[in-house]
Amino acid sequence: MNPQDKYFRRFLIIWSGQLLSAMGSGLTAFALGIYVFQKTQSATSYSLIIFCSFLPTFLLLPLGGVLADRLDRKKMMIIGDTGAITGLLFILFVMFQGNLELWHIYFGVAMSSIFSALHNPAYKAAVSDLVTEELYSQASGLIQLAGSAQYLISPLVAGFLINSFDIKVVLILDIMTFLFAIAAVFVIKKQETPPPKQEKQRFFHEMTDALQYLLSQKGVLCLVLLTSLVCFYIALFQALFGPMMLTITDSKTLGIALSLSASGMLVSSLFIGIYGIKKGKVFILSLSLAFAGLFYALVGFTTTVVLIITFCFLFFSTLPFVNTTLEVLIRRNIDNKKQGRVWSLIYAVSQVGYILAFASAGFLADHLFNPLFYPKGALSQTVGLIIGIGKGRGIGFLFILSGLFVLILALIMGRIKQIRALELEKIS
Repeated sequence: MNPQDKYFRRFLIIWSGQLLSAMGSGLTAFALGIYVFQKTQSATSYSLIIFCSFLPTFLLLPLGGVLADRLDRKKMMIIGDTGAITGLLFILFVMFQGNLELWHIYFGVAMSSIFSALHNPAYKAAVSDLVTEELYSQASGLIQLAGSAQYLISPLVAGFLINSFDIKVVLILDIMTFLFAIAAVFVIKKQETPPPKQEKQRFFHEMTDALQYLLSQKGVLCLVLLTSLVCFYIALFQALFGPMMLTITDSKTLGIALSLSASGMLVSSLFIGIYGIKKGKVFILSLSLAFAGLFYALVGFTTTVVLIITFCFLFFSTLPFVNTTLEVLIRRNIDNKKQGRVWSLIYAVSQVGYILAFASAGFLADHLFNPLFYPKGALSQTVGLIIGIGKGRGIGFLFILSGLFVLILALIMGRIKQIRALELEKIS
């Protein structure tokens, strides 16, 4: 057997577990979001769930990155997935007690997020252990495919489950998918010899070393900083698309809309997983991000569900190309021995945009943009004549502005010399 094929098969085993786990997490995220919005009718309450799922991971990423370089990465994945179950069990326990409040949900989601800080850097770094550089883009495409499952399949299934069964069923299914992911990693660990022990340095020294290393990679740093800005606008979409749609349709239709829209990610991820991206990665990054901004803006122009789904499908279809080119450009320019801690820093910097968006999305929607498009709002007789008025139209206008900013950032990104040089440089 070709050693390259052997390692890629091991990657596929771990990936299959992560695929099911992503689907389970998507079920829970969708169901809890619908549950909270139906109880409160507040975009702020809805976006706080996403905020609580990101903040602990963001704060603990540096620790997770150092541990991913110090410890067995697969063992860390097992610990992370096992710990993530505790948050779900907490919410499930309170639900069975019959006294569930919003803070219980936020706390349970945050508990799971803490352990994701251990899992995510280890999973990212483990890819470099499992596949050769020639297969980086294929592996990245398959990772995007697994990530897209929580948008493609999970909303459709969750929409059916919460209309036919209790939300507890969704949480139980999510726990089962985590258990499957843990089992998949155990299978790989039994097939491998223990990794050689590495010399361990102090935590502060390792993080300082990672920061200095990232600062020395000018092109990577520049790419990461611009990505953080893009992440802010993408996170606004993630936080507010549900509340916008629930003002014009029901939860079941929202689930169908999300699944159909996310099929764009499936198509693109399959294409990348099969064929990869060989050349022109910076050009593809800039072009796909520009189209993402265009389709993002078009989503905000209409209240017609069919058109929204069409533009969302096109928007989602660009994201795997953006994510894959970003990951490959960064991965091939980072020393493998430093990937755990450097990836954690990259995540921390890029996710500043996510944190800021999730923290501000509800306020922007409920108190700033939506009131502008109420019948007597400041923009109801100007922009409102084009995109409509009423609850949720302010979110649509925010999407238009955000999409245009993403388009501008895409054009800037493709013209920066340090970023273009990443395709020519390579860590030996």
